[in-house]
Amino acid sequence: MTATAPKRPPQSTAPTPYTGLDRLFIGGRWVQGRSEHKVTLIDPYRKTSIAEFQAASEQDIQEAYQAAKKAQVEWAQALPSERSRVMQRATEIMKARQEEIVSWLIREAGSPRNKAMLEWQAAYALMQQAVGIPYQAEGHVLPADLPGKESRVYRQPVGVVGVVSPWDFALHLANRSIAPALALGNAVVQKTPSTTPISGGLILAKIYEEAGLPPGVFSVIAGKASEIGDVFVTHPIPRVITFTGSTKAGRHIGQLAMSSPIMKRVSLELGGSSPFVVLDDADLELAVNAAVFGKFLNSGQICMSINRFVVDQRVHDEFVDRFVDRVRALKVGDPNDPDTVIGPIIDQAQLDSLLEHIESAHQEGARQLLGGEPEGLVLPPHVFVDVNNEMRVAREEMFGPIASILKVRDETEALQIANATEYGLSSAVFTRDEGRGLRFALQVEAGMTHINDQTVNDLPNAPFGGEKNSGIGRFGGSWVVEEFTTDHWITVQHTPRVYPF
Repeated sequence: MTATAPKRPPQSTAPTPYTGLDRLFIGGRWVQGRSEHKVTLIDPYRKTSIAEFQAASEQDIQEAYQAAKKAQVEWAQALPSERSRVMQRATEIMKARQEEIVSWLIREAGSPRNKAMLEWQAAYALMQQAVGIPYQAEGHVLPADLPGKESRVYRQPVGVVGVVSPWDFALHLANRSIAPALALGNAVVQKTPSTTPISGGLILAKIYEEAGLPPGVFSVIAGKASEIGDVFVTHPIPRVITFTGSTKAGRHIGQLAMSSPIMKRVSLELGGSSPFVVLDDADLELAVNAAVFGKFLNSGQICMSINRFVVDQRVHDEFVDRFVDRVRALKVGDPNDPDTVIGPIIDQAQLDSLLEHIESAHQEGARQLLGGEPEGLVLPPHVFVDVNNEMRVAREEMFGPIASILKVRDETEALQIANATEYGLSSAVFTRDEGRGLRFALQVEAGMTHINDQTVNDLPNAPFGGEKNSGIGRFGGSWVVEEFTTDHWITVQHTPRVYPF
């Protein structure tokens, strides 16, 4: 009888978790910042300390940009296949480290697990698309109305890109600029959000480092905007600055970029007051399901979140009843619980702002149907009716679990109310008649309108961006290639040209 070896226990395929995330990543090295200030990270649900490290100084910014300028030249000359392979490896690493990334989003941003998983999926899809982006920088040969002249347009990387990213979808909204910019041959220096620097940047630095991105091509810094924000934008090296955040901050960045010694291009994705329009022939079950998701995903802390529910008077009361019933059943609390929908607000300052808007709604005559007191940083969902478009709770971006429902007479008033805002990011309209929905959508003053779906949509091959005070430029697909490249017109005179004198 032949003896058999005992079976070995199955080996874990999960990679060893990253360490050293309590540092900045500058010029291919993990270093402590030189600022006298510290970045302190707090779990917004448990209110426990996660990490603390020295913030970046102006000297750190200078070093990061200088390293980027030097490294970018060789990186731009790399074959498209070489840049594509780095992106492919980064995609594989992101897949292998899915749970690690999701856990950081939960701990650092207070993201409910369902939102953290959706964010990982969005970031992963974008990374997959970036694998092919090196091959999308296409030039042109143009007709030339001169004998013997050949007219060419070369599409080249802009050089160095400065990325200022937000905390709400920290991983995805950072990498939607970083991945395509790198894939096109640019170098990138990122200023992370101070509340989520790990999930919003430093973990990406680890991923790209592991994927084999050359040192200096990508650097990540963290620090107070009041200390380093203006210097980051006005530094002479970056040719493009991308920013996602508030309209107020975006205006400031745009002004700085244009007034700096060398003017820069800007890509700005800013605030929103997304309308969700329910016409009189809408399927209310579909509308309510979409409304709950589009308002309360990530506790309403998304730029595209529904800010105003604009509902035809013929279906208003039934919509409200169904909506309130659904919202009342949402689980509130621990973001680690897979059933939780409403987790913590990012910090006390944001919670205080939301409480101020709730008080304002009461003072201005809105009627509250659902609400409750916060527990820690967890604010239960609030629903207001009898809201008009002049109230702060409708006019201003909430960025929290506060729903405002406006009753309108008809489709004409619904369109007028939808457009009566300084913003124009995302929007939605519900109707059983797709032709009617399309006619309505084409009249909405927004960068994005979704028929029979909610406002929170972001596909890697679609143009993402806003109108009016919601921003400048587009992310995604071929549109992002234009953001991070520049056209260089070159002509060749093959035969002697005859001049008039």
